Amino acid sequence: MGAADAVPGVSGGTVAFITGIYEELIESIRRFNLQALSLLFKEGPVAVWRYVNGSFLITLILGIVLSLLTLARVVLYLLETHPVLLWSFFFGLILASTWSVIRHTGKLDLKVAGIFLLGVFIAYVVTSMSPSQVTPSVWLVFFSGMIAICAMILPGISGSFILLLMGMYTPVLTAVKDFQLGFIGLFLAGCVVGIMSFSRVLSWAFHHHKIVTLSLLGGFMLGSLNKVWPWKYTLSYSINRHGEEVPLLQRNVLPETFLEMSGQDPYTLGALALMVLGIGLVVLLDRR
Repeated sequence: MGAADAVPGVSGGTVAFITGIYEELIESIRRFNLQALSLLFKEGPVAVWRYVNGSFLITLILGIVLSLLTLARVVLYLLETHPVLLWSFFFGLILASTWSVIRHTGKLDLKVAGIFLLGVFIAYVVTSMSPSQVTPSVWLVFFSGMIAICAMILPGISGSFILLLMGMYTPVLTAVKDFQLGFIGLFLAGCVVGIMSFSRVLSWAFHHHKIVTLSLLGGFMLGSLNKVWPWKYTLSYSINRHGEEVPLLQRNVLPETFLEMSGQDPYTLGALALMVLGIGLVVLLDRR
């Protein structure tokens, strides 16, 4: 999840769904409530730890942090040096995950299809937006934490990409890299408020409208493939504060067109192989 969340376009929530921990994650986060506080005073911290599924959460958090400090660097390096191959692997993962989610909705009917298509439309529109550039303010940093963490736990919608759209992706990564504790603390405060609120919404949705929720999340996943299509041609760039060119507007193209327009090797066979590898990995995990 940590490695996925570092990449604009890939959702940590998708990885949670692939590995079968998604509902447990949402339910565990939701349990940080007044009942947990009551247990703390009545039965002590051990009872609270069991109630909130503490062992699960601490293991997951440590994995995410470790990944952000190690594996995420590798993923970002590959994103810069071998983007086509990396996006191909993610494309296969998300495509197969869409099937994995939708098959749990049971019999396909008009309601499921309609909600699914709505999810596809929303994700496609979001991933087609152009990133913006802003000057971070106190409220914007806090608000971006709230929004990004909600997107991060939604399969198919990337928290990193939402930060990119808000113009906060580079400031957040810079703050983490330079250990800007004030910025990081404010962002994390927004994350805490956002995830505590949104996890309750998701938990309610899974308990009362599970089929509709799965249909919508499956649509989000399929629509997000617009963002992770491996072959992109950059139409325009922006300059970040370090004077580096950053892709601003991109168009999805076929491998042959990618070769003609960019002059770069599309690595078609390798990309297809990695797509199949991604699909196979999800199928294996789904049959665990």
